[in-house]
Amino acid sequence: MSTKDYVEKDYYKVLGVAKDATTADIKKAYRKLARQYHPDANKGDTKAEEKFKEISEAYDVLSDDKRRKEYDEARSLFGGGFRAPGGGGFPFDLGDLLNNQGGGGAGGLGDILGGLFNRGRTPGQPGPTGTAGTGRRGSDIESEASISFMQSIDGVTIPLRMTSEQPCRACSGTGAKAGTTPRVCPTCSGTGQTSTNQGGFAFSEPCRECKGRGLVVDTPCPTCHGSGRAASTHTLQARIPSGVKDGQRIRLKGKGAPGERGGPSGDLYVVVHVKPHPVFGRDGDNLTVTVPVTFPEAVLGADIKVPVLGGMPVTVKLPAGSANGRTMRVRGKGAPLRDGGRGDLLVTFEVAVPVQLSEEATAALESFRTATADNDVRADLLKQANHGGA
Repeated sequence: MSTKDYVEKDYYKVLGVAKDATTADIKKAYRKLARQYHPDANKGDTKAEEKFKEISEAYDVLSDDKRRKEYDEARSLFGGGFRAPGGGGFPFDLGDLLNNQGGGGAGGLGDILGGLFNRGRTPGQPGPTGTAGTGRRGSDIESEASISFMQSIDGVTIPLRMTSEQPCRACSGTGAKAGTTPRVCPTCSGTGQTSTNQGGFAFSEPCRECKGRGLVVDTPCPTCHGSGRAASTHTLQARIPSGVKDGQRIRLKGKGAPGERGGPSGDLYVVVHVKPHPVFGRDGDNLTVTVPVTFPEAVLGADIKVPVLGGMPVTVKLPAGSANGRTMRVRGKGAPLRDGGRGDLLVTFEVAVPVQLSEEATAALESFRTATADNDVRADLLKQANHGGA
C-alpha cells in the first residue's frame, strides 16, 4: 500500500462512524461489521472477504489512539487526499515527496506522517530482489472467546479456530504454478514501484506491470490464481492471563495475519467474555459474595463460615447488632493482581427470614416482641417525615 492510499482512504466511512466517535463507538461498529462480513459467515464470497480486510484495516488504525491521531493529522494536512488542480488524482508517493524536499528531517512533515506511513514496513527487511524496506506488516485480527469465571481468575490456555490469509501451500506463496518460478518485473526491476519526474519532483506509484509485487508470474498457480495468498483455517493456542475481566481485550503480539515479502505478522486481539458464577461476583480486583445469616446471629453476633473461590472456607466474626446488608472485607482472597498479590473478598451478610416456624419458635418470637414493645424503631422516621420539611 502506498502512502497515497493511507491518506485518501476514509476509515471513518468504512466503519460508518463520525470523526468524533468514541473508542467504544468504533469498537461497536467494527464488531457488528466483522460479524457480518467474516469469511466464516460468507464462504466463497470474495467481495465479503475484501470488505472484511478493509474493515480490519480501518479498525487497526482508529482503535489505536496514537495511530488515529497521526491519521487525522495527515488527512487534515492534505484535505483527505492530495489532489492535483482540476480534481484529478496525482499519482505520487507522499513519503518520496517529503524525503526529497527535506521534509523527512527532524521537525519536518516526514516526522508527523512517518509513524503512519512506515508502520507496515520493516527497515532493512529484504524484498524480492534484496532491496531494503519492501516488507509489509500483516493485518491485525480480532476474535472472541468465552471462559468460565474460575478460568478468568486462574488463567487458561484455549484453542481458537482462526481463518486468515496465509501463503498459498500449493505454490509456497510465489503465486506461480508448481514447477515454474516468477521472474523479476522488468518494468520496476523488482522494487514494486515506478517513478515519474514531474519538474523538480520524483513521484512514485505501484508498478502496473506487477501490481506492486516486484515479481511477474507467467504461469499462475491454479489454487491462488497468482496472488500467492490463500484463505487458511488453523487452530491457535491462546493464553488468557489470570485475573482477566469480562469484556477485556487481550493482545497477542505477532499472532495475526502474516506479513508480505518478509514483513512481520500482525497482532491478534481476543475479546474475552466471562460467564457468571452462581455464588461469586466481581468488583474490580475484588470478589464479592452474599452470605445469609439468621436473625439471632445478626443481633447477638456469631462466627460465620464464608466460602472462598477455589479454596477452603474462612471464618468471619460477625459483630453483634449487625444490620441487614452489612459488608465485611476478607483480605487477599480476591482476584489476582499484576504485582503478584490478590484483591479482597467482599462479604455481604443478609438476614434470612424463615417462611415457616415451629410453635416453639413462634412462641419465642412473641415473647421477644412483648419484651421489646417499648422500642419503636420507626419513631424517628415518622417524626422526620412530619416535621423534616418545615
